Order: sequence, then structure tokens, then C-alpha cells
Amino acid sequence: ERLIRVYQESGKVHAQYFDFSLPQADVKPDTPFWAGPAVFAALRNEKLLDAVESLIGPEIYSNPVQHVRMKPPEHLTPKNEEGRVQLGKTPVHQDNGVVTPDADETQMLTVWFPLTRATVKHGCLAVWPGSHRQGLLDHCPTDIGLGIPGKLLGGSKAVAMPMERGDALFMHRLTVHASFSNHSDEVRWSFDLRYNPIGQPTGRSSFPGFVARSRQHSETELRDAAAWEGLWRGARDHLATIEMGKFNRWNKDNPACA
Repeated sequence: ERLIRVYQESGKVHAQYFDFSLPQADVKPDTPFWAGPAVFAALRNEKLLDAVESLIGPEIYSNPVQHVRMKPPEHLTPKNEEGRVQLGKTPVHQDNGVVTPDADETQMLTVWFPLTRATVKHGCLAVWPGSHRQGLLDHCPTDIGLGIPGKLLGGSKAVAMPMERGDALFMHRLTVHASFSNHSDEVRWSFDLRYNPIGQPTGRSSFPGFVARSRQHSETELRDAAAWEGLWRGARDHLATIEMGKFNRWNKDNPACA
């Protein structure tokens, strides 16, 4: 694929150029992101919002914790300066664990769907059934992101979630999950979205969300893709001028990380 050739020829994965979010540090006035109309249309897809409404109600806010996930084949993926694969497997975590504590009571719903095949070989998600009943577990900073120490999982087993285009996975904010490495010859693409009831904290207040659906006040819905992109450009301009705060509550000195 063309994308894999770009990875190999440049030695980089250029993930930020494709993402419809901003990094959590070192934002510059020209930090790239992609907030095009097709992405906005996906966030406001009527059938998707119908499903979301059935779970959290009709007043729906598009939470800015959102990403495109591009998982290239591991054997074709450039390594970073430490020799680790870029964009490899995702560590075991809870989505509530990667936001700020003000969102602990937010009815945040994760919506994950593939744009290409996501079999086990492609690096699909794995979930720990019933894990949301344990509450928020300690997370530890790792080289590949925040992760839950294995000793906290209590021997419970993960279940692989292979998916095809057109499928969607809905997860509670406390569901423990991870992803496998991609051992296929194809890039695995997916969207990783969040929604919550209007008025509840997003857990990422530095980034802009919007009203995706409101049965009570439909006039508040954002329907203009250019306006949505403008919100992100405005956030980028602002964040480039300030010292960015913390995006989660964890640090490596947590006793659970010893």
C-alpha cells in the first residue's frame, strides 16, 4: 500500500497528520491534524447517534476524546530511536483512566468501529468482560502509553473482538480493553470515538466538543463541518501559547506501578 511505502521510505508513521485530535503536549501553531467533512459526517451519522441515544439518552455531546487509529503491519513498521515499533499494540487500559478526574461520573460511551478488516491477525481489540464492575483501576505510564498492571487484573481473561467494516463496538468507560499487534500485511484503520450526555464534563476540557444531537434544543446542534474544524484550529492556536496542563491523574511514582 502507498501508506506503508511512505512509512518505510520516511522511517516515520506521521500519525498526527491523520488524527482528528491534537497531541497532549508541545502543540504548535502548525501542529497538523485532520478535521475534514467526512470525519464530521461520521461523528454525526444518524444511525450511529440512534444507537448512542439508546444507551445514554437523546441529549448527545460529541466528546473530544477521539482518534483515528492506524495500525500498520508490525513487520513493516518503522521503529523509533529506542528500537520500539511505532503504532504497535495498545496497552491494557480503561478509557476513564486516560481522562481527568472531573469526568469520573460522566456517562462517557466509547464507540469503536473499523474502516478496514480488524481480525485478530490485524490487531483487533480485546476486552475483559464484566471488568467495568471493578471501578477505576490504577494506570501506570509505560513506553507505549498508560496501562493497567497485570497484577490488578486478577487473572481474568480477555476476549478478542474481531470485526468487519460496518460493525461497531460500544463500551462502558470502565471496560478494560487493549489491542493486539498487527501481524497481517494490511493497515488496520479504525475510528475511536466518545459521546456523553450534554452538560457533563468531557475529561479533556482543553479540546473542543460539540452538541451532536439534542431532542430538546435542536438549534444547538452543530451541523457545519467547517465550524467544527474551526473549533479545533482555535484550540490549537490557544494551546500553542500556553503551558499545557495534565491530561490524566497518573504518575510513575504510584505504588501500584512498582
